[in-house]
Amino acid sequence: MIEEIWIRSLGVIGDARLPLGPGFTAITGETGAGKTMVVTALNLLLGERSDASVVRGGSAQAVVEGRWIIDPEGPVAERARDAGGDLDGPELILARSVSTEGRSRAIIGGRTTPVGVLNELGQQLVVVHGQSDQVRLRSASAQRHALDRFAGQELSTVLADYQATYRTWQSTQGELDVLVAEQDRRSREAEELRTAMAEIELVAPVRGEDVELSDRADRLTNLEDLRLAATQAHALVSSESTDDGADVLGLLDNARRTIEKVLLHDTALPPIVSALENATIAVTEISAQLSGYLSDLDTDGGRELEAVQERRAQLAQLTRRYGSNLDEVIDYLESGSGRLLELDNDSDRITALREQVNVHREHVVSLAAQLTEIRRSAAERLGAGVTAELAALAMASARLIVEVEDRPDYSLNGKDQISILLQPHPGSEPLPLSKGGSGGELSRVMLAIEVVIAGNDPVPTFIFDEVDAGVGGASAIEIGRRLAKLSRNAQVIVVTHLAQVAAFATNHLRVLKDNDGYVSASSIQQLQGEQRIVEMARLLSGLPDSESGLAHARELIETARALDS
Repeated sequence: MIEEIWIRSLGVIGDARLPLGPGFTAITGETGAGKTMVVTALNLLLGERSDASVVRGGSAQAVVEGRWIIDPEGPVAERARDAGGDLDGPELILARSVSTEGRSRAIIGGRTTPVGVLNELGQQLVVVHGQSDQVRLRSASAQRHALDRFAGQELSTVLADYQATYRTWQSTQGELDVLVAEQDRRSREAEELRTAMAEIELVAPVRGEDVELSDRADRLTNLEDLRLAATQAHALVSSESTDDGADVLGLLDNARRTIEKVLLHDTALPPIVSALENATIAVTEISAQLSGYLSDLDTDGGRELEAVQERRAQLAQLTRRYGSNLDEVIDYLESGSGRLLELDNDSDRITALREQVNVHREHVVSLAAQLTEIRRSAAERLGAGVTAELAALAMASARLIVEVEDRPDYSLNGKDQISILLQPHPGSEPLPLSKGGSGGELSRVMLAIEVVIAGNDPVPTFIFDEVDAGVGGASAIEIGRRLAKLSRNAQVIVVTHLAQVAAFATNHLRVLKDNDGYVSASSIQQLQGEQRIVEMARLLSGLPDSESGLAHARELIETARALDS
């Protein structure tokens, strides 16, 4: 239930609070006073699309805040907490702001959240009916939704099971369709992959092999230059063909012997001798390494080079076909095994999917039949209930017929086509609501449907915007009476211009407009006693000070009390 709404800088409303509370609240006021902005504010709180044009001129933003009383352990409270919002006992604060740039901000329980969360909560908290809802009531989806709401929990349980099965069926069918449609292409892919893997496995590449072969080929190609350089270096380090000490080892030995002759005459010389000995050891090791290097050089490098180049050519052919480098070729081989297994299993997968599709479809057919049975039973009861309500709404000859027909295919909501028809009088042809009802009649039909549905699918709050459009006299009184009846089990908020409807309200709010010549500002008055009588007289005759109008207003309020007792 909405306890209170606070509106700032929205349209012609500068700053106003709407005390609402339980029961039946009627909102009245002169044309242009801002009654529409009240509904706009409520829609903003319920997550409807925002528009920068609603921001009051001269203001940076419009702000709407609503205080709800809810079940602190119910689904709305749980969803609000999931969104990060806090509750103060049973009290939940929802807020929405819209800037002049069109930016919108939603707040739930003090925490900024996506506007979509407001919309989720709104669907559980409030049902809004306005002139646009009359148009929606003419659509097949809206009519199905109305019937399903009336059918209640029994249908909801079966529908949830049906929709889960339907989605699984469609998903499985989609996968099957793709496999069947691409079977030839996937067969070609498998054959190509099998050929590629056989070619790669025949070569049997090893990671890093290409780098090693490149180094080996470079060595073999320059074998003579390497041998010559190593031979010359070895001769310079340790020549076996000279006796004059011209190589490095001989020079180091001569240097050591020369220093040793005068070693005893200076204490600084022993470290030098030691260093020369170490250098001799190091050069000896270098000489041994060069000897080993020379002995390792292949004397038959030509034939090895040919084999290396042939191997490199094999690897290059693989990289041209299956990857930019050898690692990618090997990765392709490793991943190809799994992919080939998947492709080779297509036939088995298709067979399994066909079996699953058949099982899911049978389940869908069975559940859809249950939905049809429940809807047809509910359709009879809904039609009879609404027809009875219409009789009390000055449409005594009218009859509402809810038809449940077979669709050509299955949808997410079953295999039923729902049509709500209005038969204006006995013997006439039942016509769709889009053709069989005027605006005023649709208002009464919509109200009658909500009154009947509310018994099976209660909603915390109903908001009606000009539900009495095109209605007057006795019909208006009956609309007020039905709204009062609806308010016994739910909060009802009605924007109206008819005294006959407002007379049944337990809470009467008037939207007042002040005009200073520059800026229009509206405020909200909660009417009681004589104030309410004056407003009712204005609604009846446009003359709030007329004695006859005031007397008529008092009489109307008394009549409403008597009818609602």
